[in-house]
Amino acid sequence: MLRGALRPVLVVALAWAGTVSPADAGRDRARVLAAFYPLEWATDRVGDEHVDVTGLTPAGAEPHDLELTTDDRAAIEDADLLVVLSGGFQPAVEESAEQRDGPTLDVRRALSASQQRRAERDPHIWLDPLVMQEIVDAVARRLAAIDTQHAAAYDREATALIAELDELDGEFTSGLVDCERDLLVTAHEAFGWLTRRYGIRQQGVAGIDPEQEPKPQRLAELSDLVRDEGVTTIFTEARVSPKIAETLAAEAGGLRTAVLNPLESLSANERDRGEDYLSVMRTNLEKIRVALDCS
Repeated sequence: MLRGALRPVLVVALAWAGTVSPADAGRDRARVLAAFYPLEWATDRVGDEHVDVTGLTPAGAEPHDLELTTDDRAAIEDADLLVVLSGGFQPAVEESAEQRDGPTLDVRRALSASQQRRAERDPHIWLDPLVMQEIVDAVARRLAAIDTQHAAAYDREATALIAELDELDGEFTSGLVDCERDLLVTAHEAFGWLTRRYGIRQQGVAGIDPEQEPKPQRLAELSDLVRDEGVTTIFTEARVSPKIAETLAAEAGGLRTAVLNPLESLSANERDRGEDYLSVMRTNLEKIRVALDCS
């Protein structure tokens, strides 16, 4: 992805008055709060040694359900930069972002108008590696705006990370090009950005909301569909009850279940093992290839 002239949508996002750089405030590194894991990961990679990045959503927690503590709100107000995703994904964080005086980067605003509308319906934008490139680019530009002393470093780190995301995109493209099936059945419809990018269809047992209970009619319809399509695997998620997926798998004739990670958060154990966005996405790819019988 080219990192040329600043796009108009980011010019608005970068403009803010009364800027105080970390150096002016007597700090060696910028203090950045990121709303949940993918934003935390991107900001940490781009900021590298020049930024202290903290995730607002605890390891392993559901970002949808995040309620801010008094300490969280104080940290939001004190941060040099807050990185969020608007559109209703984390209402408490959005409310605090609107109230704070300092700069906030809303990564949804880095997308095209049509993508922004789509993100309001399905906020899981980070599951598309090319959209993740847009997020990385926006983070680098905003960090450079608040910390001009290290602007070249942010640009360098972003360029390197965008290249890694290009490689990931290539792996998905080549890995899913020759498959026996093209239907991914998931516990809830969290993977629309990924499936649309790579020409796969998605059917969720529930909708976007993982807590939504499907009606018996929906289960019956999906049971017929997976038989007709030759589906072998029903996907669930690590932090969502597997009950719905297991019920459908049983009703459809004893299909297997497997876990896909929507990367809304990583557990402490996953982090300790050195897992990150790239490694989890590659694990997801291998599981999808098995389910779709890709060569």
